[in-house]
Amino acid sequence: MRDFDSCELSRLVALSPGDGRITGLVRRVCAETLSLPALPCPVAVDEPGSDAEAVIASFAEQFSADASMIGVERRTELFAALGDSTFGIVVQMYIADFIPRVRAGLEALGLGQQYLGWASGPIVWDHSTDPSDAVFNGFLPTVARLRGLDALTSEVVRLRGATQHNCRLCKSLRETTALDAGGSETLYGDIEHFEASSLLTERQKAALRYVDTLIWSPRHIDHGIVAGMRAHFSEDEAVELTFDVMRNASNKVAVALGGDAPRVAHGTEEYLLDRKSVV
Repeated sequence: MRDFDSCELSRLVALSPGDGRITGLVRRVCAETLSLPALPCPVAVDEPGSDAEAVIASFAEQFSADASMIGVERRTELFAALGDSTFGIVVQMYIADFIPRVRAGLEALGLGQQYLGWASGPIVWDHSTDPSDAVFNGFLPTVARLRGLDALTSEVVRLRGATQHNCRLCKSLRETTALDAGGSETLYGDIEHFEASSLLTERQKAALRYVDTLIWSPRHIDHGIVAGMRAHFSEDEAVELTFDVMRNASNKVAVALGGDAPRVAHGTEEYLLDRKSVV
């Protein structure tokens, strides 16, 4: 797990395409929205320097606060300002938005020094790698290959993130290994009101409390949530769960850009989380 962080998460932090202005801008805006420390950046950008950057900053702020509330007007404005570079810049927002949440979660669990070497070490900036490629072909499949956490807990965590970000595609999917391990529509239906559920275990409820905190209030992770995670999960399981939340939150890119339509008109679609899956 520690090798995973140094090999994958740190690569995302080091990404700074072009002259680094957009990186600096979105990292500042996302951090301020979350009230968390910003990711490091090679260029400090205090405010937008153009109309296009103002559009980016506005979009990034809403992306961090709640991507599901981004409407057609704001999306159209971004596409008009950025054209073909839109997707890559929204992926940069995902990096700027979620790695600070991961940092907050791992530090609350007492794992920051072990897994967040990039936060204090020198960074060799990567100005050439496409962030989309690094995220979707590097980071997400690497997290999907982790197998320390049981499949059913992973699926419960994924479905909670799907509803919190209102990703229509993610909500329509069901992972087959988790179904084989006891997952069912009855059980999954309890996720929405998990505290009152008699079907979800205390371990699953502890995970869901942590998921909600990372998504909605990462600045304030209280002692009870930390105690629950420590009581029910090993260190490696807790780290994997944290990265699972980030992997699942890549759906914010699709939601923000209106590309999250389900592939089935009715019901749900089964899939197998394999070495190439990034769902």
